[in-house]
Amino acid sequence: MKRQLLIYGSGRHTVPFLNYMAKLTGKKTPNMCFIPTASGDNEGYIEHFYEVCNQLDVKPHVLKVWINSYDQKETFEEIINTMDAIVVGGGNTLNMLAIWKAQGIDIALKKAYENGVIMGGGSAGSLCWTNGGTTDSRPAKLSIVKGMSFINKSHCPHYNSEKSRRPLYHKNILEGNLSDGYACDDRSAIHFINEEIEKSVSLDAENHSYYVSLKNEKVIEERLASTIIK
Repeated sequence: MKRQLLIYGSGRHTVPFLNYMAKLTGKKTPNMCFIPTASGDNEGYIEHFYEVCNQLDVKPHVLKVWINSYDQKETFEEIINTMDAIVVGGGNTLNMLAIWKAQGIDIALKKAYENGVIMGGGSAGSLCWTNGGTTDSRPAKLSIVKGMSFINKSHCPHYNSEKSRRPLYHKNILEGNLSDGYACDDRSAIHFINEEIEKSVSLDAENHSYYVSLKNEKVIEERLASTIIK
């Protein structure tokens, strides 16, 4: 069973990226689930997901964590196991991962990933799959957060839109605080199969993805060749 993941720089839903994920499932009308934990199950964010899905041939679902056992009878794992693709939204990465761990959602996602469910997302929704990166989840300044390490590399979202991200990412790799890894501009994405890069895609010619590593005590940024998708 192939393990597949699509990470992109911005947490905003876009038709091309969600359509790309839908096609990866190989199903005519796949079940696509949005997990908005990082935004506190924000209703506006959820509404936008449904608006985007109205333009796609998918069956949209939302997994909320702010629930109770009287209203929701299915477990989180049962819901996840019925999906073909999982999209994780942006927001507070640290809080999201803490809630997932408390609820066992992290374990359920790992099992689903290994069983071929397509995983993806942007911002917090891309950072969570890697071994770590910088986050705005804590007060005062960007700090390091550890992810679930589905891909054992670091990650930096918002690479072109937030000026502090790029130099801080380089600094943390140089100082050994983060491993080598992948950076994505807001409108660029990387598709992984079995934890290896399959393809880099972007929404325009101005947005790119990169592999950032340390060589001879210098940080090297290698732009990945991308295909523009609409």
